[in-house]
Amino acid sequence: MGKEDRLLTGIFTGHVKGFGFVTAEGMEEDLYIRAENVNGAMHQDEVQVLLKAAQEGKRREGIVKKVLTRGTMQLVGTYQESKHFGFVIPDNGRYTRDIFIPKEHSKGAVNGQKVVVALTDYGTEEKSPEGRVLEILGHVSDPGTDVLSVVKEYELPVEFPEKVMNQAERTPEQIREADMQGRMDLRKVPMVTIDGEDAKDLDDAVSLHMENGHYVLGVHIADVANYVQERSAMDREALKRGTSVYPVDRVIPMLPEKLSNGICSLNAGVDRLTLSCIMTIDKKGNVIDHVIAETVIRVDQRMTYTSVKKILEKDEEETARYRELVPMFLRMGELAQLLREKRGKRGSIDFDFPETKVKLDEEGCPVEIMPCERNAATRIIEDFMLIANETVAEDCFWQQLPFLYRTHEKPDPDRMRKLVTFLHNFGYTLRLKDNEVHPKEIQKLLAKLEGTAQEALIDRLTLRSMKQAKYTTECTGHFGLAAKYYCHFTSPIRRYPDLQIHRIIKDTLRGRMKEEKLQHYQMILDEVAKQSSERERRAAEVERETIRLKKAEYMSRHLYEEFDGVISGMTAWGIYVELPNTVEGLVRASSLQGDYFEYNESTYEMVGAHTGKTWKLGQSVRIRVAGADTKARTIDFEMAESQEE
Repeated sequence: MGKEDRLLTGIFTGHVKGFGFVTAEGMEEDLYIRAENVNGAMHQDEVQVLLKAAQEGKRREGIVKKVLTRGTMQLVGTYQESKHFGFVIPDNGRYTRDIFIPKEHSKGAVNGQKVVVALTDYGTEEKSPEGRVLEILGHVSDPGTDVLSVVKEYELPVEFPEKVMNQAERTPEQIREADMQGRMDLRKVPMVTIDGEDAKDLDDAVSLHMENGHYVLGVHIADVANYVQERSAMDREALKRGTSVYPVDRVIPMLPEKLSNGICSLNAGVDRLTLSCIMTIDKKGNVIDHVIAETVIRVDQRMTYTSVKKILEKDEEETARYRELVPMFLRMGELAQLLREKRGKRGSIDFDFPETKVKLDEEGCPVEIMPCERNAATRIIEDFMLIANETVAEDCFWQQLPFLYRTHEKPDPDRMRKLVTFLHNFGYTLRLKDNEVHPKEIQKLLAKLEGTAQEALIDRLTLRSMKQAKYTTECTGHFGLAAKYYCHFTSPIRRYPDLQIHRIIKDTLRGRMKEEKLQHYQMILDEVAKQSSERERRAAEVERETIRLKKAEYMSRHLYEEFDGVISGMTAWGIYVELPNTVEGLVRASSLQGDYFEYNESTYEMVGAHTGKTWKLGQSVRIRVAGADTKARTIDFEMAESQEE
């Protein structure tokens, strides 16, 4: 070995074209692995790699010496039959080799069916990998098969095991008298749920009245822990899932529907068991007193965001319909505003990205894609849940309970420096102190950007410069919210950490938090935090990928049509353009006419070598749809002729 050659361990990421990259510890940049040096490694494998000597100005390269552990046990792909055997072509293009399927292991799959395959042999340079079909998902063209394929690609459990279903079946339909014993009775307190039109699992209700010039806000959360006993089959399954997942056309719940849409759903007019956080808030938005208690409630009205928004906008019809509740809604709007301003003063960052809403027809085809904007009613619920989550986290912190916090670390100094340079090119500044940034500075920047052409783009780049929020047992604060104490308490139907917190609170309220319990929680919580964070990331990826799939399908029906968009990103290989409906596509650098364009990394511009013509971030452009690939979930644009002049 040369003096610079050394062995490293890392994770291999495959590329459609056969080469790959290895992310190795201690290396700032991924190592490039040429196709001839991959040595049988597959996407996600842990490999031992030989680091080649550095060459000036070039990316460091490596050679895979050995596959240490396989990262992929099963794959999803399309079955192709032959007379005596079959092949599966993986959906994920990073797996560049087809999987050989002996006839006896095909499970009767036929041409064009989507299947899940277990890998039985990873093959060699000369010999294909081999596998057996575990599950047939349906034909490529069957409605819903495409989304199910993405779900299975991420190995998400869909069906509940029999044991769990049996347990769910035994759950009572109504609450019993005995269940109410010792609880605070709030059935006479006026309260509502506010959700989307199609929500079925209503896990939070809110109440609000005035007392001595103060707001008394009640956030009442379904007492799921009353029905899901620790270490039961249902609990183990919920921990395994970690969260409910919302692919574009379905819900994959964390708990069986019998619970989530039944006894744990805070339906109007029925008695329900809850865990309530009741806060007394002064006119400055400070929580001056609070009670956390096991309660029984009866919701007066199931409200929708649309309806409450109309009431806040003084819509006559809606106001007349809910006459008795209108004063409470107006007060809610007032309090939410107060809480938001208070958060704003301390520096909380509010990234207001429109989420994508995809409308599908009966066949699962996308008929409309649009941004799903937040409104005054969605913000009320957001603001109330945030303050309840903060209050519960602070309460448990000072009681020194073993606990699951939701934390968000400060951004990485290097990333922040890069962001500062980037902003400078746009004429914006971001103050760093000792290489650190205060959330307030980011908030000021976003306020300056409001309404500008670059707003969405810089918002997004700023967000990418930050770390991901996660669950931890240490209370290290939440950077984005500028909060010292924060947790997830308000959604135990669809998030495991919330359910775990409910158990800790109930054990404390009932005086059960003795030495044995303390030790038990201290022993399990780190693992719960780690697993819940991982499952949350997986759920976000599935949701993102299924939306990408439907966007590609939607645009495939608009080939060669022209649209207006904004340049949302730049790389050496091309220009990303975003359309008003949130669809993003790539204009490849090689397709740009009239000049040879080069990417200038420091100014984030594409510049013509001869004409000096530039394409800039945030620039409005007109594009033509050049292609859409549902398998790769990508969309290709090209600049419309009028742009090229």
